[in-house]
Amino acid sequence: MINKKPTLKKLSPSFGSSLLVNQHIKNVDKNDAYWHFHPELELVYINKGQGKTHIGNHLSYFNNSQLLLLGSNLPHNGFTDRLTANGTETTIHFKSNFLGNDFIDIPEMANVKSLFDRAKKGIRFKVETKQIIGPKIDNLLEYTGLERVIKFLEILNFLAFTDDYSLLNADGFAFEAEAQDSAKIAIIFKHVNANFQNHISLDEIADKVSMTVPAFCRYFKKATGKTFTQLVNEYRVVHATKLLSEDSQMSITDICFECGFNNFSHFNKTFSDITGKSASHYRKEIKLIIQ
Repeated sequence: MINKKPTLKKLSPSFGSSLLVNQHIKNVDKNDAYWHFHPELELVYINKGQGKTHIGNHLSYFNNSQLLLLGSNLPHNGFTDRLTANGTETTIHFKSNFLGNDFIDIPEMANVKSLFDRAKKGIRFKVETKQIIGPKIDNLLEYTGLERVIKFLEILNFLAFTDDYSLLNADGFAFEAEAQDSAKIAIIFKHVNANFQNHISLDEIADKVSMTVPAFCRYFKKATGKTFTQLVNEYRVVHATKLLSEDSQMSITDICFECGFNNFSHFNKTFSDITGKSASHYRKEIKLIIQ
């Protein structure tokens, strides 16, 4: 995770195209990921990988495939920590009116228009939809021109009618285009990302952005909707879910201290508050999924 207020990202489709389709096959450098937003919607499919999902006020760890639709100006971070040898990440950026202002308003597009509206909160599609739509997204690069647009409309039509999804509850996090504070927020998020396993005092983080502690606390709450302590604890819990998922040999007590908590009961309470379950219950669920 790296910034907030986010950086406005300028995206340009290739000449003669209304869609911007990119596919990343090589490993993704997580240091290149940054907190950003753009007026285009973003459909992203990761067929194999792992990393943090940070969209608006939603923060979680994933260790599998992902299919997400992000609304216009919804701030988010890069998704993968690293991709496996045969993993890919395909993204499609497009304007809601990529076929013209009149087209989006025709009756046949009503459900797609509703899909775009839901995407303002961030949509994560579930397993059945990923299995059907993921390969279709990967195959978009095989098409050009009108054929690509038609194939993309088929994808949007399917996503518009499925109920196999969850919303990420990122209410109130769309930005119009004010990115003047992005450099300051970038410093904060970068410092947290690098140091959340250690104690970060308010004096230390406020000094990073040349602010007094009271001014920093007011600024941060206004920019993110949460306190600095809440953000740091979210980073720690997300790291804990990663360790619980990937390292079955590590005790929960060791994970607690590895993530930067110095009190086991505080870790348990914070983990439960953020995830809705205890760390031991989370690990049991992960084992059942893997089996």
